[in-house]
Amino acid sequence: MVQVRMEASILGANDLLARKNRGIFARQGTLVVNLMSSPGSGKTTVLERSIDYLHDRLRLGVIEGDLYTDQDARRIEKKGVPVKQINTEGACHLDAKMVGEAFESIGEKLDLLFIENVGNLVCPAEFDLGEDFKAVVMSTTEGNDKPSKYPLVFREARVVLLNKIDLLPFTDFSVEQFREDVAKINPHAPVFMVSGRTGEGFEAWIEWLLEEVRKKRAEA
Repeated sequence: MVQVRMEASILGANDLLARKNRGIFARQGTLVVNLMSSPGSGKTTVLERSIDYLHDRLRLGVIEGDLYTDQDARRIEKKGVPVKQINTEGACHLDAKMVGEAFESIGEKLDLLFIENVGNLVCPAEFDLGEDFKAVVMSTTEGNDKPSKYPLVFREARVVLLNKIDLLPFTDFSVEQFREDVAKINPHAPVFMVSGRTGEGFEAWIEWLLEEVRKKRAEA
């Protein structure tokens, strides 16, 4: 019982800060995407490829969440966009306080902010960061069972990206089964099939993102 009360208190405090973040993002007209995945899905590669498509069209920024290293942040920095590293030092997710402070330190007006969360399909889904929506990246090398084993993250996601489709011929991954399982959990989430390595499928994902940015600008 004590554990339940403590968890409710932690999430409640986080939600207050998330609402504050959301207000700041809304006033600036910044679309904020919370990228979530398990380790090894290719999330950073998908982010790099997305930046390649968007860098000349939008003002971009990235908040990088990781347990201890800054390896991913250094990869993103090479793309020429402002990036802020958050090391959680063992915590399995980012929270709204971390994100708010990181965004403030970037100090630039952005059209689109990517938050690359810690690689984990459980904890990040429970924490509101003030983002506009969550996006789940999953790879064909992970197998078909992830939506059924981790339904919360797929239920919370606004959009799903199936990465490493270039490796489909070398796996027994069933795209049909994957789509069916995602649709059962979240029938409204579009699924984009992409390859971060080759760039295949990115045009549709990028156009979808640009439309979301346009909507956010109109609201602002």
